[in-house]
Amino acid sequence: MTDRSKRPWRGVAPPVVEEERTVRRAVAAAAVGNVAEWYDFGIYSYLAAVVLDRVFFPEGGEWAGAYTLAAFAAAFLMRPLGGLVFGRLGDRFGRTKVLAATVLLMAVATVLLGFIPDYGAIGAAAPALVLFVRLLQGFSAGGEYTGALTLVAEYAPDRRRGFFGSWLEFGTLAGYTVGAGVCWTVIGVLPAQDLETWGWRIPFLLAAPLGITGIYLRLKLEDTPAFRQLMERSPALSTMSSRRALQIVLSRYRSAALVAAGVVVAWNVTNYVLTNYIPTYLTGTLPRYGESGTSAGLATALQVVVMLAMLCVIVPVGRLSDRVGRKPVLLAGSTSLVLLGLPAIWLLREGLLGQLAGLTIMGGSLVCFAAVSPSTLPALFPTMIRYSSLAVVFNLAVSLFAGTAPTIIEATTTATGNLDWAGYFLIAAGIIGMISTCFLTEQAGRPLEGAAPLTSSAELPPPPLSPDGVPLESPHQ
Repeated sequence: MTDRSKRPWRGVAPPVVEEERTVRRAVAAAAVGNVAEWYDFGIYSYLAAVVLDRVFFPEGGEWAGAYTLAAFAAAFLMRPLGGLVFGRLGDRFGRTKVLAATVLLMAVATVLLGFIPDYGAIGAAAPALVLFVRLLQGFSAGGEYTGALTLVAEYAPDRRRGFFGSWLEFGTLAGYTVGAGVCWTVIGVLPAQDLETWGWRIPFLLAAPLGITGIYLRLKLEDTPAFRQLMERSPALSTMSSRRALQIVLSRYRSAALVAAGVVVAWNVTNYVLTNYIPTYLTGTLPRYGESGTSAGLATALQVVVMLAMLCVIVPVGRLSDRVGRKPVLLAGSTSLVLLGLPAIWLLREGLLGQLAGLTIMGGSLVCFAAVSPSTLPALFPTMIRYSSLAVVFNLAVSLFAGTAPTIIEATTTATGNLDWAGYFLIAAGIIGMISTCFLTEQAGRPLEGAAPLTSSAELPPPPLSPDGVPLESPHQ
């Protein structure tokens, strides 16, 4: 047997050993599915201020941007319901099948959005159909992200969960980046008339091949080690009712739920301000008040540049959290929001270089949350209710406080004429993040609750060799 006496799992059950290639395949399936999911979800916001307000809300006047963002925010009304339904199914039937279903639903809804006739063709039915499709997307997103969080966390070895978890957000950022790049190309290549007539549909129709790829990868994957252990140990837990799961959260994991909600709010307010509100702010809000904004193509290009920079650093930051812990990284992101949130918004009014600097500040704060939260949040709940607990807490926090932020900021700015509201939201998000992180129990390097310690074949020492160079035992014993 391999000597494990010097390993950090001493005094607990021997670790489960998962093949390294299986771990990487699982992370790839979750990340690629996330690319498809958030490409689908994000392209609406990139086209909102550029063309969708004229296509679906031509009579909205100065409120057209707010109406278009309201349709974006409507998706968040369905996210808690989607989380409740898919989360319970994921805890009952496994993670992989449910995650294939969420990608399928999102891809179908996004392609349908690309076929909706404009306001000039069917009148008020057009924005009504947009709203319906956005609700379908929200329902899918409610089960997608927290399921992917659960899948990656339960497959990742304990000592590298931060590293592998960061790849999930790499997929999210890649999806937003691909979406922004496609929209940027369509906006830059097509004349305004063609863009408004038919060109805006292209990014939505491209969701089909991405969705098919995500479904294929996830259906080829076996369920997670933690879920398999649960089914072997206590198969009756798969029949637990949603009410019973909620009772367990409220009675035993109330503090964990509050901490998780706080981290989610800080993370996602920053995320949606940067990815969904700032394009509208730069192209519509600032010029309307006589400030130096920018063109739609340039605003999207700036977003792409910042997100490419985030893609370069997010995995190293996740790996860093395996060494120094999750809390220091989360505190760094929260502190930067409090100190630099308002200056970042001021910089957006200072021309091209100021806009790039402001976006970089927001991106730096966001990457601290995005790199660490995927490994932090699943560790707060046990296997038997991990998916459903995360789904409910995450989606309620996002729906009530984060997803609605772009709409509230734009409406408040329009009503008051104060261009600093986005900065105020970032400061509030940072304060919430700091408080939540202070109450967070450090989980870096520890097994997930309800699961045996997990390592991978790559982390085991090589087996001893005979004088002839033949392994005497398998490292998997």
